[in-house]
Amino acid sequence: MPIHDQSYRHYSGLRAVAGRSWLVIAWAGIRTFIRRRAFMGLLIFALVPFVVRAVQLWISSNYPQASILSPSPETFRQFLEQQNFFIFIITIYVGSGLIANDRRANALQIYLSKPLMRSEYILGKLAVLFSFLLVVTLVPSLLLLVLKVMFDGSFLFLKNNLFVIPAIVIGSLLQVILASFTMLALSSLSKSSRYVGILYVGITFFTSAIYGALYAITGSSRVSWISIGANVEQVVDVVFRMKPRYQTPWEVSLLVIIGLVVVSVSILERRVRGVEVVT
Repeated sequence: MPIHDQSYRHYSGLRAVAGRSWLVIAWAGIRTFIRRRAFMGLLIFALVPFVVRAVQLWISSNYPQASILSPSPETFRQFLEQQNFFIFIITIYVGSGLIANDRRANALQIYLSKPLMRSEYILGKLAVLFSFLLVVTLVPSLLLLVLKVMFDGSFLFLKNNLFVIPAIVIGSLLQVILASFTMLALSSLSKSSRYVGILYVGITFFTSAIYGALYAITGSSRVSWISIGANVEQVVDVVFRMKPRYQTPWEVSLLVIIGLVVVSVSILERRVRGVEVVT
């Protein structure tokens, strides 16, 4: 039989575009949680306030006598504040094991042994939590604004309150970015997702308790920057052009938020590393 030449031939398959590996990690993580009935039930429950607000908008648009239900920019601010509880729960449920589980299973070394940059791995994990948090904050908030325009049959509310759109976007992103980076950094510190969840709860409530104690002693809310949640509330209030609820300058609260994100990125940079094999 003739032997065919098996010399070098050009690769004729598809080449993956560089820099898109994080999408695979993100999509795999998202699908994992979507398949969990308990988590999907949590997401549905998190959208109950959206349904309540939508009914409020419909009643105010169709029954002028119900003026007490008429929406204002503060209505959308209140909705985002209502979602804080669900942000907290989803952050723990989704984020606590994003890196911790990989560390426990020694999968981190497998990930980073492939043509995958560390930044892509972190971005992929971050996108998982980021996506679910946006589903309960930014997406329903913008939908409420759309429903308001549809129920009224005009853009009058939107024209009079055009700043509400960027306020919703910025307010939602502030909440989501801080929660995502903080949780991901904590998840990289341990191999136990349960311990990470407890640590996140502890830090959140501990900072609030410290602020509460100092407020009781001093009678001033200038120390609200100690509380992680208070910093977000302070900045988002300003974004919605509302009077800040604390005496702390909003610039200080913003600097604390930025500082927490920077510290989280630094922790991720140190903890998410492959294993160097020395021969």
